[in-house]
Amino acid sequence: MKGYVFHGAGQSAWEEVPDPAIKEPTDAIVRVRAVTICGTDLHILKGDVPEVPPGTVLGHEAVGEIVEVGSDVRTVRPGDRVLVSCITACGRCSYCRQTMYGQCRGGGGWILGHLIDGTQAEYVRVPYADLSVHPLPAALDSKEAVLLADIFPTSYEVGVLNGHVRPGDTVAVVGAGPIGLAAIATARLFTPERIVAVDLAPSRLEAARKLGADAVADARETPEQLIADLTDGLGADVVIEAVGVPESFELCTRMVRPGGHVANVGVHGAPATLHLEDLWIKNITITTGLVDTYSTPTLLRMAAAGRLPTAQLVTHTFPLNSMEEAYDVFSRAGDTGALKVVLGEEQHEAVAVREA
Repeated sequence: MKGYVFHGAGQSAWEEVPDPAIKEPTDAIVRVRAVTICGTDLHILKGDVPEVPPGTVLGHEAVGEIVEVGSDVRTVRPGDRVLVSCITACGRCSYCRQTMYGQCRGGGGWILGHLIDGTQAEYVRVPYADLSVHPLPAALDSKEAVLLADIFPTSYEVGVLNGHVRPGDTVAVVGAGPIGLAAIATARLFTPERIVAVDLAPSRLEAARKLGADAVADARETPEQLIADLTDGLGADVVIEAVGVPESFELCTRMVRPGGHVANVGVHGAPATLHLEDLWIKNITITTGLVDTYSTPTLLRMAAAGRLPTAQLVTHTFPLNSMEEAYDVFSRAGDTGALKVVLGEEQHEAVAVREA
């Protein structure tokens, strides 16, 4: 088969790789029908995630069809259409028993496209399939469903829920890329008084407005002053960091009110300064986290019911073998306007034609 292979910082290629095979009785092999690219993949390509060994197939999000299962798999079978979660869960370790699947110590956690071959390929081996894939309702389109493998549960759990968004809050989202936009969409479920989006790109600020942001601010134009003006000088109740650079994290700590929450979602590749000389007196709660995907079944039901704006985030589609072009478009989002790019095969229903 072919897959998108990481060969070290700045080096990658769509090339032939060995077909995956069942290694453990809890494995499943999935034929990939739709896959997307994550900002974390770009961090890997820059060398920000040194645990990823050269030769690894990238990707940790997919929709596909089960083609083979191990002898211990009980919840899915060949032919089932499934969502492949970005997080793998053994279900037995102490963290999994607390639904902290991202911290799994039984061979799971974030392993696809990180510690083992991932989903940006024609086929993928998924360990612990019973807890790591989700059957999909027929009504949910593959290119929309694939967004529920990572960005929606990440934004919802690590941003909105960790940030304790409540009705009537002022919520600031720093970074209006896919994660930030999904945070805006899911924060709205809690009826905050206002949501303010901060970014550098006008196209992303416009996307934030369409997804429910009540105000937007250019990150270069002291957005903390806008927040102060909107809140009588107090600051935001919740600030969600969705970029992953020191400047954005430090901006978040300047925007939050005393007693407020800063929820860091961004993947950081460099140290950020924590200004405790200013923050120690403010009763601030700062949370970090890797998604656990415990919310995925709920989000799938909401998406199937039309309650999540998944389609609005997909700006570009490509065939699976156009991985290099898709990476180029996604990595130049400021120029291309890309939010989420989805790669995969066009699916057509078979129609029986009756002869005259």
